[in-house]
Amino acid sequence: MTDFEGVVPALAQALNKRGYSVLTPVQQAVLAPELKAADTLVSAQTGSGKTVAFGIAVASDLLGDADRFPHTKAPLALVVAPTRELALQVKRELEWLYEMTGASVVSCVGGMDMRDERRALGRGAHIVVGTPGRLRDHIERGSFNTTGLKAVVLDEADEMLDMGFRDDLEYILDAAPEDRRTLMFSATVPKSIEAMAKRYQRNAIRVATMSDKKQHLDIEYRALTVAPNDRENAIVNVLRYFEAKNALVFCATRATVNHMTSRFNNRGLSVVALSGELSQNERTHALQAMRDGRARVCVATDVAARGIDLPNLELVIHADIPKSRETLLHRSGRTGRAGRKGVCALIVPHNWRKRTERLLGNANIEATWAKPPSAEEVMVRDHERLLSDPSLSEPLSDIEKNFAEEILTRHSPEQVAAAFVRKHFADQAAPEELLDAGPSERPQKQREDFKDGVWISLSVGREHNAEPRWLLPMLCRAGHITKHEIGAIRIQPRETYVELAPQCVDKFLEALGPSAKMEKTISVTRLKDAPAMPRKSQRDGPDRARGKKKISYTSDKPDAHGKKKPKRTFSRKPDETSEAKKPGDKKPWEKKSGEKKSGEKKPWEKKSKKPKDKTKKKHKSKFAGKAEKGGGQDLSGSAPLKRKKPKKPRT
Repeated sequence: MTDFEGVVPALAQALNKRGYSVLTPVQQAVLAPELKAADTLVSAQTGSGKTVAFGIAVASDLLGDADRFPHTKAPLALVVAPTRELALQVKRELEWLYEMTGASVVSCVGGMDMRDERRALGRGAHIVVGTPGRLRDHIERGSFNTTGLKAVVLDEADEMLDMGFRDDLEYILDAAPEDRRTLMFSATVPKSIEAMAKRYQRNAIRVATMSDKKQHLDIEYRALTVAPNDRENAIVNVLRYFEAKNALVFCATRATVNHMTSRFNNRGLSVVALSGELSQNERTHALQAMRDGRARVCVATDVAARGIDLPNLELVIHADIPKSRETLLHRSGRTGRAGRKGVCALIVPHNWRKRTERLLGNANIEATWAKPPSAEEVMVRDHERLLSDPSLSEPLSDIEKNFAEEILTRHSPEQVAAAFVRKHFADQAAPEELLDAGPSERPQKQREDFKDGVWISLSVGREHNAEPRWLLPMLCRAGHITKHEIGAIRIQPRETYVELAPQCVDKFLEALGPSAKMEKTISVTRLKDAPAMPRKSQRDGPDRARGKKKISYTSDKPDAHGKKKPKRTFSRKPDETSEAKKPGDKKPWEKKSGEKKSGEKKPWEKKSKKPKDKTKKKHKSKFAGKAEKGGGQDLSGSAPLKRKKPKKPRT
């Protein structure tokens, strides 16, 4: 039995029963004498045992000198977690940790029946674990009495602020007694956490157990370069190669989670999904299936998998590259927890390598760059696992021995062994053939590499608005090549000729497949020789590339009468050397002799059938004539109607 110095005896018994032989660095740090009864701001990496750390840290505040909890009407401790899964996980950890103390641990999370939670709080709860929104609801409705709180713990405080729970957290902390003890646990300590600590903690002591030199020493990082559209096959091979008891695949969006889940199910993998669109019951069942062994692969988003702790999680795969250092560390920290070893694989398209290198550098992580396991490597690994299967070396019982002898009398040893192999691999997904991911480095190709270039034809041209700026990335994406392996691009009215480096032609056509099409509609044909056409027609300027005709202002085409039009010339200034104009010459802006003088009708004015009578008013009522004919009221002198503008007489 291990003696844990500074730990309450009842909790020390629970640790020994759980199999703890030594405490993690963060668990030892919170037991320091100077931290007793003091507010603490702890920064520790994911998977370092933070739940047990704050559990043993507040035990002396809650129990005092007693060994067991007496009955209480108001909760003594509150733990706030960002997600429902993490809150329920914290509850399970505290239940076995405080098992010997008789503590009642109650959860208050969204998605559960609020009436059941209210009844549990009414019966008396010593420790409450919940999410910010649901805890605030209970406090506002009076079902959660905060007057007896001795300790408040904020788990994953940085994540709660990022998720927009600041108002809820401030409401909860304001409702708690001022003499409480406040502990904040976070993987990172940004300025927002420091500001909250200054406001709600009293002379908080900062505890940092994270190493700045190297992150996650128990995790083996592998960066696997793949072709952009070969990501799913690479993930299948990684899952098959390692055959982890539990594996977690992270995706960026819910749509990707649903797509990956369906594809893995079709390949025969036992997989569950975890995303925000699932109900609480569905998410709980998914995690339980992982713990029971009914499922081995979980495809999840970042938010849904926040703080998840699976005991047998040996493999984490980043299907989508994380956007930040914090996301990378939180994802990877799901494995390699509490001294256990784990593998973290990043699926990196070759055009994302530079960005991934910068991300790993910012996170102080050293990764091994390689290619994903091929189908042959997976099969070799399967054979090794089969030959080292413990069932082949275990002693036989009498019943098994008699049955084995009976089978051998009916069948040959080769047949029995073959049946065993088929049975072993029947439930396993077949490995996938992977495409060449291309060179890890992009060498700068010189123009002389294309002296013997191979030409291909595309069924799209200037009439389809073909342009190099969208043809070039489409060629690289569809053919798994780089822009340095593409030479000249000659756009014609109905087709386009593209020059490729000789060494990449076969790879390009193989990537297109039997259909030999790009974007499902553009056909690709390999040419025997270079197309015979003038080089000038490669690019006719931006207007011709867009399918527009050039406008010529010097056209000498004949007009409708068969006469040639004179060329139009433009000059900004008159020629100074030209003859001076004669006094009788009219200026270009002067009126010609036949033009009308002032007061006459302008050519652009409308002709009127009748001359205007200047004696009449400008705005005549349209009812004036009707009054004269019908003998009604004379409205000729009345003001015009304001709702409608008077219409001018038609010409």
